[in-house]
Amino acid sequence: MGRPRALVLPNLPESALARLAELAELAEVRARPSLGFSDEQLADLVIETGASVIVTDGDQVRRSVLSLPLDVVACLGPPTNVDLPLAAERGVTVLYAEGRDADAVAELALALLFAVSRNVVTADREVRRGRVYRGRVPPAQRHKGIRLAGRTLGVVGLGRVGRAMRWRAEGLGLRVVACDPHVPEATHSLPELLAESDIVSLHVPITAETRGFIGDTEFAAMRRGAIYLNTARGALHDLSALVDALRCGHLGGAGLDHFEGEWLDPVHPLTRLQNVVLTPHLGEATGESQRERAWMLVEDIGRTLRGEVPAHACAAVMPVGGAS
Repeated sequence: MGRPRALVLPNLPESALARLAELAELAEVRARPSLGFSDEQLADLVIETGASVIVTDGDQVRRSVLSLPLDVVACLGPPTNVDLPLAAERGVTVLYAEGRDADAVAELALALLFAVSRNVVTADREVRRGRVYRGRVPPAQRHKGIRLAGRTLGVVGLGRVGRAMRWRAEGLGLRVVACDPHVPEATHSLPELLAESDIVSLHVPITAETRGFIGDTEFAAMRRGAIYLNTARGALHDLSALVDALRCGHLGGAGLDHFEGEWLDPVHPLTRLQNVVLTPHLGEATGESQRERAWMLVEDIGRTLRGEVPAHACAAVMPVGGAS
């Protein structure tokens, strides 16, 4: 039996790529669409390269791809791009890099908080354009922000990221309250937290219960001038309701790191609001995070190809070379 061929779609760190090359022959990949390959495009590429191992990050792995003879689909991000029931039915092992880099995500949430509360982005643009002293209002008045020390931060979701956010915020002099029905030490209900917090930061997963759970009622319940942060998933809130709360001045600002479909239309009303800072899903975009996740994935690919049970598989399917 020859060496398997691996189709690597995202950019992997050199160390992880070298390790993968020891396990499989690496197939060359043509230019990748900015939002990844569609199911049909990827199926054509798998046929063209003869790959039985796919490393993906958002490319569509559905019926067209899973109808081909594959051994492993390894996902750098959440495996939402893979038809998991069909993969299990076809006996394809789906691997994923487990867990979020809690420190990196919490650090970005704080970066967004600072950027919003101190008008960093708009002030930076003025400096670059030579417009700092335009008009009669000095920049210290035009970009007057708020001091965070002594204010209250409400953390919604007290998992690994929420905890990482909590101790960092406390170190900055913020009072932190939390709500999480699954964590006893989170003593606030969501309505209590919204009414009490100057900053609300979301750190919860997408479930049937949490999808769109922050809407008109919740934004209206927040304190006037509150800052809203979401470094989790865009589907957690009603985007139109958020825009309305910002436009009418009820919310003081927002920092967002994710949008449904990984895309925000550049003409969306949100892009025209000066008190909003937007980043394209950068929570775990650090060299350390990427190296750790890629290495975890490659090691699991090796286990699967050797017939061992991988550490991070999405479904309990028989590993390659296992008992028939």
